[in-house]
Amino acid sequence: MCFLYWSLRRLLELIVLRRRSEREKEIEILLLRHQLRVLERQVARPELTPADRMVLAALSRVLPRRAWRRSAFVTPATLLRWHRELVARRWTYPHRRPGRPATGGEIRALVVRLAQENPAWGYRRIHGELVGLGIKLAASTVRSILKEAGIEPAPKRLEPSWADFLRRQAASILECDFLTVDTLFLKRFYVLFFVELANRRVRLAGITTNPDGSWVTQQARNLLMEFDDEDVRPLFLIRDRDSKFSRDFDDVFRSEGIRVIKAPVRAPNARAHAERWSEPCGASASIAC
Repeated sequence: MCFLYWSLRRLLELIVLRRRSEREKEIEILLLRHQLRVLERQVARPELTPADRMVLAALSRVLPRRAWRRSAFVTPATLLRWHRELVARRWTYPHRRPGRPATGGEIRALVVRLAQENPAWGYRRIHGELVGLGIKLAASTVRSILKEAGIEPAPKRLEPSWADFLRRQAASILECDFLTVDTLFLKRFYVLFFVELANRRVRLAGITTNPDGSWVTQQARNLLMEFDDEDVRPLFLIRDRDSKFSRDFDDVFRSEGIRVIKAPVRAPNARAHAERWSEPCGASASIAC
C-alpha cells in the first residue's frame, strides 16, 4: 500500500514537471546535484531500500550511460549485482540437510544406555528392543551411535579391561623390571626387582653389571624359594619385553603354575607400579664405588 502511494506521488510529480519550462528544470537539476555532492561528503554510504533500488534500476534503462555516470551515485556494476541477488533469491530454496534426518538426542541416549546396562547385547539386539518399544531406527544407525559413543561391540565389551584385570587380580600379581644405578666412576649396575601388588612390597632380587639370561633366570629361582618359605602364592607375573627376560626365565615361573603376561609395547601404564617405583630410584640413585 505504501509503495502504491509512493508510485502515484512520483507519477504526479512527473506530470507537473512536464509543464514547467526547460530553464526552471535545468536550474533545479543543478541545485539538486549540488545538494547531492554535499550529502556525499557527509554520508559514508547511503542505505537504499528495495523501492530505491527498483527506481534506480528502472531509470538506468532509459538514461544514457554517459549521463548515468555523471548523475548517479551507484555504478552499473552495482546494478548488475542487485540483479544477481534478486535472481538468487528467486531461485534459492530453503536449506535442507542432505540424507536422512538426524536422530534425536533422547533416542541416542537410550541406545547408549541399553548398551551400557546390557554388555552382552549387540547392535542388532538393541535394534530389536527399540522396535519392540515402537521406535523406528535402522540397525546401521544403532551401530553408528555406539561407535560415536566409543562403545565396543558386544564380544569386546564382555572382555575385562586391563584396569579391571589388575583390580580383580591384584592380590596375586607380581611385576618385575630393571632399574639402573650409575656410580661416580661411571660404572653402571642393573637392579632386578619384583613388586607384589597385594601389599606393594618391593623385593630386590639381585644387582649385577652383566644381567644376561642365565643370571636373570637364577634370580627367578631364588625368588621362588623365598616364596615357598613365606607361603606366598602369586598367580600372574607381568613383565616388559626386554630381551634379558629369556624363555628360561618364563619357564621357571610357569613350572610353579604362575602365568607370565608380557605388557604391550610402549605401554608403561601396563606396569604402572614398577614404573612408579623405579623412576624416583633411578633418577636419584648414585653411589660411590
